[in-house]
Amino acid sequence: MIIDYHVFEENLRKVRGRIEQSAMVAGRSSNAVQLLPVTKNHPLDAVRFAYRSGLKSVGENRVQEALSKMDDADEEIFWELIGPLQSNKVKKAAERFYRIQSVDRIKIVNLLQRHAAEAERNLRILLQINTGNDPNKSGARLEDASALLERALSQPNLKVDGLMTIAPLSSDLNIARKSFASLRKCREELAESFKVDLPELSMGMSGDMQEAILEGSTIVRVGTALFGKRDYA
Repeated sequence: MIIDYHVFEENLRKVRGRIEQSAMVAGRSSNAVQLLPVTKNHPLDAVRFAYRSGLKSVGENRVQEALSKMDDADEEIFWELIGPLQSNKVKKAAERFYRIQSVDRIKIVNLLQRHAAEAERNLRILLQINTGNDPNKSGARLEDASALLERALSQPNLKVDGLMTIAPLSSDLNIARKSFASLRKCREELAESFKVDLPELSMGMSGDMQEAILEGSTIVRVGTALFGKRDYA
């Protein structure tokens, strides 16, 4: 089951309000922050709710779950993979997703290039960096970010849009903010070192989007605050 559309609309209004307030505090335009609704573990109706409200991109964690929804969706959706990508799922991901935000290893870069070339398409990616040094989170180490970007930039069928991170799970939001600040600094250093534009910083979720926006997030990935918690009963 999923919440009623009118409940979703009210949730969306509140989330947009939080984005606008945080952007105002940061001295930024709220238009500079994209809201990416995360529809993982929710039925296809969640995707349709997002599309109906004007949100044309959605985030999914698992390749197989997303593929099933893609096959059943009539709407023209931009599907983004935000969860860990396993080697055996790279081919399908490279063929079907608009963008993959969770590229964290050179091996995955190489496989994405191969399959994107075979599919004759250019694939947008974000490099996931574990700026919080959380062993429970995916992402390249900060010290490996340069080598990962160098390899990604050399691939003709991959377009690096920027960086992504997931903050460590903690009730202390200062920890999240520090993680987001580290990603922003990493982006600045990489952009200067490689003389490239890395416009996107995908960071912040339902519980820490304000801290992310204050540190320059351009994409906040929001699921629970929009669709509620998934009822597995």
